[in-house]
Amino acid sequence: MVTLQDIADKVGVSKGTVSKALNGAPDVSEAMQKSVLETAIAMGYTKVRRMKTPTKKLCMLIENMEYEKIHHFGYDFIVGFKQLAEPAGFLVDVLPIDDKLQKSIPYDVFMLQNNYAGAFILGLTLNDPWMKDFKTCKTPTVLYDNYVKANPYVSSIGIDNTEGMELAVSHLKSLGHKNIGYLSSALGSYIMQVRFQAFLSAMRSNGLKVGNAHTGVSYYISECLQKHLPRFLNSGITAVICSHDQIAIAAMMECRQLGYSIPDDISFIGFDDLPVSAYAQPPLTSVRQDRIELGKCGFSALSSIFDQVAIGTILLHARLIIRESTGLNTKGL
Repeated sequence: MVTLQDIADKVGVSKGTVSKALNGAPDVSEAMQKSVLETAIAMGYTKVRRMKTPTKKLCMLIENMEYEKIHHFGYDFIVGFKQLAEPAGFLVDVLPIDDKLQKSIPYDVFMLQNNYAGAFILGLTLNDPWMKDFKTCKTPTVLYDNYVKANPYVSSIGIDNTEGMELAVSHLKSLGHKNIGYLSSALGSYIMQVRFQAFLSAMRSNGLKVGNAHTGVSYYISECLQKHLPRFLNSGITAVICSHDQIAIAAMMECRQLGYSIPDDISFIGFDDLPVSAYAQPPLTSVRQDRIELGKCGFSALSSIFDQVAIGTILLHARLIIRESTGLNTKGL
């Protein structure tokens, strides 16, 4: 096993300097700390450090997601994760991260510097700097709605989005809808790409026509509504599945302002089943993610990595919550 002396010999400094650098002592320069940390990681010292640390610490790192209040999307992930982590003796820090932090320090260095044994990470896009680090990192890590292959230290968790989209399309088909559209955020995240492909697959498996005329993708919700929703309405689309609930709720508001009745004129299905979805006008049919259970899965996957069980992906079953935003197609289209 790698020792402090091994690291000291590699860097060309004393064992005491290495110890100070690993513990963030103020009398060690930033450049020296960086050199020691990066050398320690390259030599595989991170596992030794985690075993020797008396206080077991985990972190949840969150980007592009609200999580501080009970109605926020990320709140239940934290609840579920802590329900299993804290009885197991771990302290859990919940930290917001951004692009600036990720560019300033490598992921493994950040984790070693802060004595975190592992992390559950939510909300990153494919363009985030640390997504490259995850390909080779040595820190046990679980990603929500992201996937990194061939690294035994990284696992992924989420719901079965393919199953969820199949439930949504099948439900609309059972109501007589054949001309179904799909509105999505930009495909810059792994999960938006997964859901887009799942929609196309579900349409084909149900024997329904699908092509460019049935899909609309934009970065901003406002642009999505202005550019694609009118096209759908004018082309006779009778139902729309949205990549997440915010788009679906905004689209329903826009349709009502234009004089359309929901679901009599057009039906909508969202994804995620946010707390607000039940109170939309009308209440939104949505594919539910059980976020407390997903939080628990995050810790379970992390525990497996600690036990040297290299889990690739854990997917929970999806569930369609049917409300008043979907109804029979009365237009015969």
